[in-house]
Amino acid sequence: MRRLLPAVAAVAALTLTISACGGGGESAGTAPTVSDPSQIKGEVTWWDTTRPDSEGPTFQALIKEFQAQYPQIKVNYVNVPSDQAQNQFQTAAQAGSGAPDVIRSEVAWTSQFASLGYLQPLDGTRAVDRPDDFLPGPLSSTKFNGKTYAVPQVTDTLALIYNKRLLKEAGHDAPPATVAELKQTALDVKAKTGAAGLALNVDSYFLLPFIYGEGGDLLDVPNKKIVVNSPANAKAIQTVADLISSGAAPKPATTDSYANAMTALKEGKAAMIYNGPWALSEIYQGKEFQDKANLGIAPVPAGSVKAGAPTGGWNLAIYAGSKNIPAAYEFVRFMTTVQAQAKIAKEISLLPTRTSAYADPAVQGNADVAVFKPIMDTAVPRPWIPEGGQLFQPLLEGYQALVGGESTPTDMLKKVYEQYRGIMKDWS
Repeated sequence: MRRLLPAVAAVAALTLTISACGGGGESAGTAPTVSDPSQIKGEVTWWDTTRPDSEGPTFQALIKEFQAQYPQIKVNYVNVPSDQAQNQFQTAAQAGSGAPDVIRSEVAWTSQFASLGYLQPLDGTRAVDRPDDFLPGPLSSTKFNGKTYAVPQVTDTLALIYNKRLLKEAGHDAPPATVAELKQTALDVKAKTGAAGLALNVDSYFLLPFIYGEGGDLLDVPNKKIVVNSPANAKAIQTVADLISSGAAPKPATTDSYANAMTALKEGKAAMIYNGPWALSEIYQGKEFQDKANLGIAPVPAGSVKAGAPTGGWNLAIYAGSKNIPAAYEFVRFMTTVQAQAKIAKEISLLPTRTSAYADPAVQGNADVAVFKPIMDTAVPRPWIPEGGQLFQPLLEGYQALVGGESTPTDMLKKVYEQYRGIMKDWS
């Protein structure tokens, strides 16, 4: 799940050579023939980044199924908060000590870790089963310099999630389709119900629908240009500022805003939030949604150009210095099967990365997945480049300064641009 994208420290500008890099002597180019996988031995430590109370139990149940099939592989399950995992893995991998055998890597981290030599190449290994069955978008996030360094586990995007009761009491039978309608609907909710209309999460990822909605972006990758300070983006950030100044969205705190927005929605104190499928299992625990029919899910409202939400998701990657490479291959393979993805979709509404999984009855029976799938089909791809994971911290700091009244939209983007120039050193 995504509570907050991590505060990423600048990556050292060198590729480190790990003593065990290459994965215990097995060639990554040829898939091994394994007559009886259940006889493979090893001990796999897995860093999971899901929310432990609402998502973790499903993954721990899958681990029990895996160990029943692979009785000689022990899995050590470690839950690491998603806003800490990237830096913790990078620190451990750089030190050559303490890194897990397998990490649940956010899609933006994978190419970064691969570029630094931290990940085991997976082409031709048992970890990658039927690669042509994966959706092209999630699969593309596992590549770096033409090689595969991870396997897509789940994919996601953002949607408008709303309280149907509050919208109806405010006179709206349908969710807003544009940002202008979003503002008016939120103001109507506030005036007629006393609840907040829209609860904002001060986080970079959650700014992207506004940016994409105005036709903006952070980078122009083909031309190696930084475009974060474009007029389109300035318009998008001004739109967010206007939602706050108008009262359509109460001024959010610059810390814990994700938790605050989720709590407000669950308790009926806010009618609308932007969030993804990973949040649904927690939302349904709220008193407002004991009746699941009260929860509405719709595409993010369109800006003046389009409706656009970012492509997200999580991959499973193997540490290049692992002493348990064969066992790690089997674990990654198992956790990304159609059966595993169907269980995850059925129980906690996370979206499968396999095309064939969407034909599974367990997946088809989840109405939330059915709603999110067409939204996912129109999600905007993000650049899978090593620096991609570093782009969010400057944008987050700028968003915080904007909300705190310390910066205007134009000044915010100008500062982010200068920080991006320090990251993308050969870009204009």
